[in-house]
Amino acid sequence: MEIELKEEQITFPEEKYEYLDHTADVQLHAWGDTLKEAFEQCGMAMFAYMTDLRYVTIRNCFKIEANGDDLENLLFHFLDELLFLFSAEPYLICKKVDITKFDIENFQIECLCYGEEFEIGKHPQGTEVKAITYSAMQIHQQPEKNYYEVFVIIDI
Repeated sequence: MEIELKEEQITFPEEKYEYLDHTADVQLHAWGDTLKEAFEQCGMAMFAYMTDLRYVTIRNCFKIEANGDDLENLLFHFLDELLFLFSAEPYLICKKVDITKFDIENFQIECLCYGEEFEIGKHPQGTEVKAITYSAMQIHQQPEKNYYEVFVIIDI
C-alpha cells in the first residue's frame, strides 16, 4: 500500500550492519539498541547489498505487514516482504525502513518503506538476493545491555 510522503520528516540512523562470508551465500549481521532497530538494520543491510544506497532518492513510501509464529519466523516474513517490494512492482529499493508496529507478543510488524523504483543506470547493481533462508538464523537479545543482534543468511 502506497503512503503519502513527507520527505522533510525522514531521518536516517547510522548503519549498524555488516556482511559475513558464507559458502555460496552471504550472512547479514545487524544489531541495535532494541530488537526493533536490529530488525530494521537487517532490512537495510539487505537493500544495501543489492545497490549503493547513496544513489537512492526517497520518492515513494509503501507500508508492509508481516506476521509470524515466533521471532525467527517474524524476521523471515519481514525480510521476505521487503524482498517482495524489490522483486515485484513497484521494484522498490528502500533507503530507509521504519517499523511503526513491533508486537513481539503477537509476532506482528507494520513497516513504512521509503525509497524509489530501482532503475538500471541510476542505481549501481549489487548482488541479487534470491531468497531469505532460515539456515543459521539467530536472534540474540541482551536487554540489560541494550544490545540486540540478528544473523540471517540470504540466498544470492
